[in-house]
Amino acid sequence: MTAAKRLGKQTVKLQNPPSMVATASIVGKKEGQGPLKEYFDQILDDGLWGESSWEKAESKILRETVSKAITKANKALGDINYIFAGDLLSQCIGSSFGIRELEIPFFGVYGACSTMAESLSLAAMCVDGGFADYVVAATSSHFCSAERQFRFPLEYGGQRPPTAQWTVTGSGAVVLSNQGSGPYITHITTGKIVDLGIKDANNMGAAMAPAAADTIYAHFEDTGFIPDDYDLIITGDLAEIGKNITEDILQKNGCNVSRQFTDCGLKIFDNKKQDTHAGGSGCGCSASVLAGYLYHELTQGSLNQILFISTGALLSTTSAQQGESIPGIAHAVTIQNTLG
Repeated sequence: MTAAKRLGKQTVKLQNPPSMVATASIVGKKEGQGPLKEYFDQILDDGLWGESSWEKAESKILRETVSKAITKANKALGDINYIFAGDLLSQCIGSSFGIRELEIPFFGVYGACSTMAESLSLAAMCVDGGFADYVVAATSSHFCSAERQFRFPLEYGGQRPPTAQWTVTGSGAVVLSNQGSGPYITHITTGKIVDLGIKDANNMGAAMAPAAADTIYAHFEDTGFIPDDYDLIITGDLAEIGKNITEDILQKNGCNVSRQFTDCGLKIFDNKKQDTHAGGSGCGCSASVLAGYLYHELTQGSLNQILFISTGALLSTTSAQQGESIPGIAHAVTIQNTLG
């Protein structure tokens, strides 16, 4: 028996596309000084937000972002059937500790910086399958907690190479429902792990780019869409290095996305003015850009159909210490204002 909703090898077309009925985003001070500052619901004055550690602050950011999204959807916590969420901290403690007070059934998800598209994919499938009326997809990251876990203590003051990216302090949350007037999640292309042997943890863009290109190419192969079907094709968070590599790989395979293609890590910061080197990164990068800027542009009609691809580097401190390379992953979601 053939799965009725499958297209090709990696894509599904949802028969009952869920609607994005509300979003929310909370970001840090640096993000609030960037080009997208007007699109975020809240900008924090400091990275601790009254907490005793950066990790606790990240959990608070996620919890408050999820709560704000649910409130904006005119729903109570008890109306939400499931939350799909994840983050970069060990065993996803940013999400699990942040959500524990909400008493909502929870699926913890880990896809590194691809987690927002992964959470959104699973949440959309859950609603499309008739398993839920309202589901939240969310994720978060924090510059200080990520630096402490993956690289060096901030006090060390190590020199950052030009390929390095700046982990976004922020969170984005989306409420999906089987009711509503859009924007709708219509297609999901689930990525494969791609590893070309890159080991430099300060060059995440190069590590993730092959996976991004692989997923984007698979999406077009499976669906029959072409780049011109989209107003915007946006990855997150390849930043400048990874975005250029992805575009080159796709071009060599006969797929020209140059007109529509950009990256959340390039949108959220002004790299030159804010000294973020290659651009933004972190789970909260694509999440806050989607929940803030992209959702606004979709609901205002400035964008009508986009391909949203979150990209992740699947490394850990353990894998790095063992000399492992950095596997990449990317998941793509089609979001459109009208169905037809």
